[in-house]
Amino acid sequence: MNLASSHRDNEHSAGLPEIRPILAIDVDGVISIFGFDQPPSPEIASFELIDGTPHCISNAAAARILRLADRFELVWATGWQDRANDRLSLITGIGPLPVIEFDGHHEPGVAAGTTAAHWKLSAIGRFCGNRPLAWIDDSFDRSCYSWAERREAGGHPTLLVPTEPEIGFEEAQADATADWADSLSTSSRSGAASP
Repeated sequence: MNLASSHRDNEHSAGLPEIRPILAIDVDGVISIFGFDQPPSPEIASFELIDGTPHCISNAAAARILRLADRFELVWATGWQDRANDRLSLITGIGPLPVIEFDGHHEPGVAAGTTAAHWKLSAIGRFCGNRPLAWIDDSFDRSCYSWAERREAGGHPTLLVPTEPEIGFEEAQADATADWADSLSTSSRSGAASP
């Protein structure tokens, strides 16, 4: 299988700069849901055996993410790393996608001004650079919100989309994320029209 790899230069292999915002997607708690009292209905999710471990894959969350593909460059931002392409592409129809590579799962103090930053911040920051970013995850902490506020203050639109791990990525969140992307393109068009 030909897997998509991370590209730190934020450009496609053809050398053309990507103009859509990035949608960074976690897997556990977003697409692979857990912690529910009652299993979701088969219309919403299916149980899949992945590397010998049962996962409840939210087909509804996957479909919502796929609907955002025309507005965003989709990338994996998950501890699954390349396994997300290997294991989830056939199940969900998402991917293969570029993968944000994490150098270990805990990087204390990686975000400026923090002493206990979320383990994904440094790699996501490097990958996204100054591009607008929406990030879907179920485990944001205070350092993530501080980081997002600093990006926004620096003129780099940033949207954090927190999910509940027993529900995953919901319809209202998909709508809000799409509206956010649309607001960026509206802003850039109105800015371009100004003299």
